[in-house]
Amino acid sequence: MLLHEQAFQLIGEGVVLLIFLIVVILIVGLLLGIILVRRNKLVMPSVIIFIVNVFYSPLKSFANLLGLDDSLVDNIGIEVRNKVNKAKFEKIAPEDKIIVLPHCLRSAHCEASLKETGVQCTYCGKCAIGVIKAKAEPMGYRVFTVPGSSFVKKIIQQNKFKSVVGVACHVDLNQTMMALSDFAPQGVLLSTSGCFETKVDVSKVLETIGYYDYKKQEENL
Repeated sequence: MLLHEQAFQLIGEGVVLLIFLIVVILIVGLLLGIILVRRNKLVMPSVIIFIVNVFYSPLKSFANLLGLDDSLVDNIGIEVRNKVNKAKFEKIAPEDKIIVLPHCLRSAHCEASLKETGVQCTYCGKCAIGVIKAKAEPMGYRVFTVPGSSFVKKIIQQNKFKSVVGVACHVDLNQTMMALSDFAPQGVLLSTSGCFETKVDVSKVLETIGYYDYKKQEENL
């Protein structure tokens, strides 16, 4: 066999091996993620985060190929980070945390104005934003309602904080938590997605920020 033929054969075998390894990685990532999402068991979190980060797009395509909803991949990333960061998040004082809400939560009749730091809530009671702000801010949280990723970047640049709570749809929440992985992020998914009058489980947000424990302590004083 000629030298160049041997080289092509080795390259071909290497490509096949690489494809096989990638498929194995994708299968492992999905299996570990499904165990977490459906059985609430966190197994090898560092491996899951690595696979979701590095093989995000292939993992989504692979999930579709298996007949699964590709939002499962984002859900896996969100759930892993929530569990991995929870202990660190709870040790950080509310004054060092921010909450970022999406403007799509706004009511169709919202009269709040848009400023440099996002939507300035008037606490009209027509959507979840005012409810969350009214309970979170006395705890020490700073709450921002943003219309897009450019506002998120501006908030990050202009504010000092040690941790963040985000509310968003699957894709936006997973990618934001990925980008802010150094800030022990916690995420709450929207209960209804879309770009207009979306919903979120307010009690889930309040539970995440520790409001109920804070309320108990206030009542015991």
